[in-house]
Amino acid sequence: MQQRVLITGGAGFIGSHVAEELLRAGYEVRALDNLSPQVHGPGQRRPDYLADDVELVIGDVRDRDAVRRALDGVDAVFHFAAIVGVGQSMYEIERYTDVNNRGTSVLLEALIERPVAKLVVASSMSVYGEGLYHGPDGNEIEAVDRTRDQFTRGDWDVRGPDGERLTPAPTPETKRPALASVYALSKYDQERLCLMVGDAYNIPATALRFFNVYGTRQALSNPYTGVLAIFASRLLNGNAPTVFEDGEQRRDFVSVKDVARACRLAMESPGAAGKVINIGSGHSYTIREIATRMAGVLGKDYIAPEITGKYRVGDIRHCFADVALARTVLGYEPRVAFDDGLSELASWLDGQSAEDHVAEASEELAARGLTV
Repeated sequence: MQQRVLITGGAGFIGSHVAEELLRAGYEVRALDNLSPQVHGPGQRRPDYLADDVELVIGDVRDRDAVRRALDGVDAVFHFAAIVGVGQSMYEIERYTDVNNRGTSVLLEALIERPVAKLVVASSMSVYGEGLYHGPDGNEIEAVDRTRDQFTRGDWDVRGPDGERLTPAPTPETKRPALASVYALSKYDQERLCLMVGDAYNIPATALRFFNVYGTRQALSNPYTGVLAIFASRLLNGNAPTVFEDGEQRRDFVSVKDVARACRLAMESPGAAGKVINIGSGHSYTIREIATRMAGVLGKDYIAPEITGKYRVGDIRHCFADVALARTVLGYEPRVAFDDGLSELASWLDGQSAEDHVAEASEELAARGLTV
């Protein structure tokens, strides 16, 4: 009998790619999505990119009746429904907490009544705060939080307890969380709720901590989406990508195609139950480099990034993935080279239009004292 899988937030960027991965593997797919205007624009219209074979249920994950209807006849659930954005979460606190935390609670109460064979929840690298670091002697060390006094001096580096400069290293799942934003707190809440309730009610649950996911279908007009999409929006409008601090902060960029495959593997792998697993590329790049390369693939090399020399509250300096556990437990191996992924993204961007709201978002943060 063909298995049916529900994806909350399934009409979005990552959800729609996971849907296609599952359809190719022979699953039936249903998506529950409220088609949020911030992501999808006005009108609650089914996205053109969403595969025809996906059954779309338009509804909110906070609506108990909508969630119960969406769960009817479902064998497994991917929980992706969430509002995404570190900066925005620091002033839309109620909305982020309501959608991300309460929405997860509504889903879990419905799953207690109607258990499934597997639950996979999308978490985030943001729960780590700063990534793992090594001290001058090579030993692992807990980073000391950066201070506003540092930022006013233009000192962006993470330092140890004695002021020593630390070296960033790949971050494993064993690194203690350090929640630097409301968004990070809400994602940690989502993963812990799903693992806790899953264990209590014998629903095998896995939390996947996504690093910086990029690819086709990102919401280009949403100034709080992934950094590559934000840079693309700026460049498509002839504007310079805005880079905070000195641009030397490092991140792990992973193709949405690799992420979609990892999601399927997490659902199908019995050994993943009860685990938190990083999903990244295992490579890191500076944000300045990313802005420059994005301009290059769009044929806009003449637009240099604007390095603001400002800090945004909730941001961290370095974090990139150790994916050893994903390799061991899921048999996951990143396949999409960054250059190839950028070229595919550039091809998709050709002909796309985007409203550039980055300046408005930056002004909103500055007005609230959330940039230094």
